[in-house]
Amino acid sequence: MPELPEVEVSRMGISPHLVGQKIQSLTFRTPKLRWDIPVELKRLEGEVIQSISRRAKYLIIETHAGNAIVHLGMSGSLRVLDADFPVAKHDHVDLKLTNGKILRYNDPRRFGSWLWCAPGESHKVLEGSGPEPLTDDFNAQYLAAKASKRTLAIKQFIMDNKVVVGVGNIYANEALFSSLIHPLRPANKVTKKEWSVLTENIKSVLSTAIEQGGTTLKDFAQADGKPGYFAQELQVYGKAGQECPKCQSLIEEQKIGQRNTFFCNECQK
Repeated sequence: MPELPEVEVSRMGISPHLVGQKIQSLTFRTPKLRWDIPVELKRLEGEVIQSISRRAKYLIIETHAGNAIVHLGMSGSLRVLDADFPVAKHDHVDLKLTNGKILRYNDPRRFGSWLWCAPGESHKVLEGSGPEPLTDDFNAQYLAAKASKRTLAIKQFIMDNKVVVGVGNIYANEALFSSLIHPLRPANKVTKKEWSVLTENIKSVLSTAIEQGGTTLKDFAQADGKPGYFAQELQVYGKAGQECPKCQSLIEEQKIGQRNTFFCNECQK
């Protein structure tokens, strides 16, 4: 599943080609992805794209008439192509520009979404979301206060979008390992010093992943079709049974909150 770095890489890849361009047409080859595709999105035709922003794992294509809110789901991807580029299987949405380019959305599993948001309004999918992890609002003091009465496992805690957005499974595993914190430790048992270390490691692992173009494990590719290279930097994710890079004991795997979790039982306490 594309996580925050992959969505940010997609935003960075498509923005230079779309911002300032006029939308000629929108083509939907399916009436429904995760949810029904709203007919209001057609209001974007004839509008100029003012900006492309990201909130959590959603991309927001902004115009004066309203916004398209795009989620990549489990297997979605966005590519900028020539308008006559052949349509392939699972190409569900084309946003055609007047300059002869298209933004094409491909999604084999159809768990993504294209949503509509009227000007000046906030969509319900974004309401109640926590701070962005790469901003100053996300810090050790904030996390410690949020966790003070929470006995939830720390891994589930930092993956809760109401606590902080966009810390997905891959990066939660990696940040906890770098911080030497066991993923099952109750959130309210993390010390003030550990919160500082964990906060910095979350920011570091996400920033590095963005710089590396994201993590390509199966479906994700950048806007130009190239893979992300952060998979080469992974220390524990997907490495059950392999040696820990710190102590050479074996990496273990366990389900936590129905998500595959990888950790070193010797290093992480």
